[in-house]
Amino acid sequence: MLASRSVAAHLARGAIGFGALALAVHLAPASPWAAIALVAVALAALRGCPTCWTLGLIQTVLARARGRRAEGSCEDGSCAPNRP
Repeated sequence: MLASRSVAAHLARGAIGFGALALAVHLAPASPWAAIALVAVALAALRGCPTCWTLGLIQTVLARARGRRAEGSCEDGSCAPNRP
């Protein structure tokens, strides 16, 4: 469910998320409100915590290695959870 359409898209989300986290840490002493906003950006880009992003990367890589889409990935662009 945390997987992406492609490994490249997942890595791009990771770069944005981890970059925003690093910038938040750097800006926190001078501008705490900007740091809080950047943490929100990071959480949105990582779809939760860094561990969630890592699990999604593993799911994406394993699905691609098997030659199919990851279960619960954004096949139609909606990224909604699968409902029975």
